[in-house]
Amino acid sequence: MRAFTRFACIDWSGQAVERPKGIAVAVAEGRNAPVLLDHAWSRQDVADWLIEQSAAKADLLVGFDFSMALPFLDMGAYLPGWPDGPVDARALWALIDHLSADDRHLAATGFVDHPEVSRHFRRHGGREGDLFGGGMGRMRLTEQACRAGGHGNAISCFNLVGAAQVGKSSLTGMRMLHQLTGRIPVWPFDPVPEKGPMIVELYTSIAARAAGLGKGRSKMRDAGALAAALLGWGLETPMLARYDDHATDAIVGAAWLARAADDAALWHPPALTPEVAAIEGWTFGVP
Repeated sequence: MRAFTRFACIDWSGQAVERPKGIAVAVAEGRNAPVLLDHAWSRQDVADWLIEQSAAKADLLVGFDFSMALPFLDMGAYLPGWPDGPVDARALWALIDHLSADDRHLAATGFVDHPEVSRHFRRHGGREGDLFGGGMGRMRLTEQACRAGGHGNAISCFNLVGAAQVGKSSLTGMRMLHQLTGRIPVWPFDPVPEKGPMIVELYTSIAARAAGLGKGRSKMRDAGALAAALLGWGLETPMLARYDDHATDAIVGAAWLARAADDAALWHPPALTPEVAAIEGWTFGVP
């Protein structure tokens, strides 16, 4: 198992604007307190920063808080009923990027608005596709395991409504991953490289719980809450210009990743078969 020396957590956003307020990037040198990179990030800025890390062969493990694929295994397709639908995650990323080519700022509106694709999503204005399926919506195997194991309330990417929805950020993230193909490997779709950066999917609620924050207390919006999360790891609380839950999620996520990356079991969860890895991926930290 490779030992990384630097760790980043990126709190992501699917907001269809150039510089979403929800993007935050924190980097930890080893197990030291993470530093928040003070920048008004765009999604393209993040992609460019990652490309720079790749060019420098940085020894960096990067965690993103978005889902890196849609559910497939439950119904044998990402988009059941569409004969031309993608059959693995990389083909899904390519399709999202292709259908969203006219969307600025790496947004993914074109994908969601496609007449076949939209049938599977719950959207604003009471628009629920006839193939959404009702309830909470379809979930990947890792999301089911996350909920069943009490690791957090994972939410379906097919739901684009509500403050807790993750669909928009996940779709924009998948579009970015397609554009990074061949530059930075992504676990578990790619093997861990001997050197250079690697990307993983993480769930910041898992990091918050590992920090000792109880259920329902995972959102930290002031210095005191952040201090409570970092205290158990013996880390000082950094001084921030803002203590919103995006900045604090990124900081706690980076601190957790620096510790979780040494756990060999998290790299090899029992349910993560080669088929699951190629089609649905996995959330790092879900056993």
